[in-house]
Amino acid sequence: MTRYTGAEALQFVLDTSDEESTFSSEEERDYSDDDRLYFEERLDPAVDRISDENVAKRAKTNIQTSNKESTLSWKTETDIDMVPQTLRFLPARELGPQLSSADTHTPQTLFKMFFSENAVSTLCHNTNAQAAGAIAKGRKFKWTDVSISEMYRYIGLVFYMAMVKVSSIKDYWRQDSLFSLPFPATIMARERYRTISWNVHMSHPDADKENDRKRGTPEHDRLFRVKPLMETIRHACKSIYHPRRNLAVDERMVACKAHTGMTQYMKAKPTRWGFKLFVLADSSNGYTLDFSVYTGKNNFPTGHGLSYDAVTSLLDCKVLGSGYHVYMDNFYTSPKLLKDLFAMKFGACGTYRDNRKDCPRDTTNSLSKKSARGSIRWIRDGPLVFVKWMDTREVSVCSTIQSAYTGETVQRRVKTQDTWRTMTFPCPAPVTAYNKHMGGVDLSDQLLQYYTAQHKTMKWYRKIFLHFLDIAATNAFLIHKELSGNMTHKQFMEQLIAELCGVSQKVAPTQTSSDHVPVPGVELISDAKNICTVGRKICVLCKGQLVLHSSKPNQTHLNKLIKVFKIRLLESYTQKSQDSVQAQNLEEESVLSCVPVIVTVRNMRNAAAMDVDVSVWLHLQKSQDSVQAQNLEEESVLSCVPVIVTVRNMRNAAAMDVDVSVWKKSAKI
Repeated sequence: MTRYTGAEALQFVLDTSDEESTFSSEEERDYSDDDRLYFEERLDPAVDRISDENVAKRAKTNIQTSNKESTLSWKTETDIDMVPQTLRFLPARELGPQLSSADTHTPQTLFKMFFSENAVSTLCHNTNAQAAGAIAKGRKFKWTDVSISEMYRYIGLVFYMAMVKVSSIKDYWRQDSLFSLPFPATIMARERYRTISWNVHMSHPDADKENDRKRGTPEHDRLFRVKPLMETIRHACKSIYHPRRNLAVDERMVACKAHTGMTQYMKAKPTRWGFKLFVLADSSNGYTLDFSVYTGKNNFPTGHGLSYDAVTSLLDCKVLGSGYHVYMDNFYTSPKLLKDLFAMKFGACGTYRDNRKDCPRDTTNSLSKKSARGSIRWIRDGPLVFVKWMDTREVSVCSTIQSAYTGETVQRRVKTQDTWRTMTFPCPAPVTAYNKHMGGVDLSDQLLQYYTAQHKTMKWYRKIFLHFLDIAATNAFLIHKELSGNMTHKQFMEQLIAELCGVSQKVAPTQTSSDHVPVPGVELISDAKNICTVGRKICVLCKGQLVLHSSKPNQTHLNKLIKVFKIRLLESYTQKSQDSVQAQNLEEESVLSCVPVIVTVRNMRNAAAMDVDVSVWLHLQKSQDSVQAQNLEEESVLSCVPVIVTVRNMRNAAAMDVDVSVWKKSAKI
């Protein structure tokens, strides 16, 4: 679209017709990418100066506007601004959750305040009617009427799938697989879940048909299929919680590409295609107070444009009270809106576009591209103050709450002479407040996306239904956090799922297979003569726990024990070797060459961590008499610590079966 001068505007009005230049999203699919800029730039034809519809009006009032602007001039931060009229904050109710903190509120009870049993009963009735109509049309599926408790279990499974992500809905019911999930099958059969998903309906099918007959007339309601549940959720959001003073208005996108005439394309948004919702949120915690779904219509009830109507429809003086501060971005901000909100006793602040109606356009003493960083210009017009501030680029803010400049500063990283350093710059009060409180809807969107129930559906209104579930669960978590604050978001969702599905969150652990199988009835005792019965094997993990105690170690007995053990090892080896090695003809040196015996003495208290082939542990208490070990070849045995005998590099080591009974025999030597 083109900006026109006064003469060109008059000529344009004479040469063109009165047809509207705007179009709905239903027509959007037939236009080029250039035409889509109407949505990408978020233009409101009722207030944006580049709209052709308002060119004639501006041409007629050009003289009046120029006379008004001549009285307004830009001032600097050194000029003193008047203190605006302070609106007294009078909320209609006590701030915060409208529930008693002394009572116990579980995640399920808080969720049911948004999805009450009456609302779910209506949902079940309409879902059963939808399924009956589908079967009458020839659809082949097994159906029994869904009950309220079953619908809550279905919602619990939807939340479970929001937390446990797999590639397909069918994968939640996979069996005999490494990646099987046993929980969904215990709550509901797969085909039952799928049939409920196919038929879930928020309005009655017969009423849908009556509304569809009105298509193309003003009586037709595009949101008829979601209206019953939407009104219930909106009422619950406003009644259960009363917001704090600072509020934020912004847009939210629900991803969907259905050809409904309501889906929008917004290039600058992370979700480009979908339903656009206007949302009012508490800036302190992201609680969704109210919302409305944009239907793509071009008729505005007040005649002031979409942005004006979107804000005023979300602010209800009777519900909220007076003295609230509302923050918005440049799509909504206009002098007309801010003045009307001020008359309603709502303060407002937001960035604005220079081409908006009634915004100052005087260039005298205004900012330029060469203005220094931190420069401030402002104009006071009654309760309104227009502020321009030079950061990395020019920032324009309009407010009825703050003065132009009250001494606030900000810090920025600035590169000077190839080095970065932190510098302090003056900052207008409206800019500081805007940056602090504008993120309420963004915070709400962030909380919704952590465990969103959104997934692929075949009907557009089921996308809206899933978004209602997200709003209810997130708001319930925020209320629970306000009341008790002893749960994280993840813990809240886990308990909510368990309560909706009617199961306990704590599941008894199942016994897993293990190589550690202790021998029943056999006790680990300290008597070396009665370690175990002859021929009985010991668990390999229990060997490290087998501790033998002796008050005074016998040196001679220890020498004989080691020698006998070597001979026993040789006998076992010769019996199982194919070479039939004769043990009686072998000297001690040949024994060591055939079967390397490594005797290692270490100071280890946790012997179970060792990786040994054949090991026998003897833990002998250190004698206070400092027993001398003259007859021992190994001087390390002097400390009487655990002796680890490891037999390695044996030809047929795998075939060996060292009997523990050798210790019983050796004890008798």
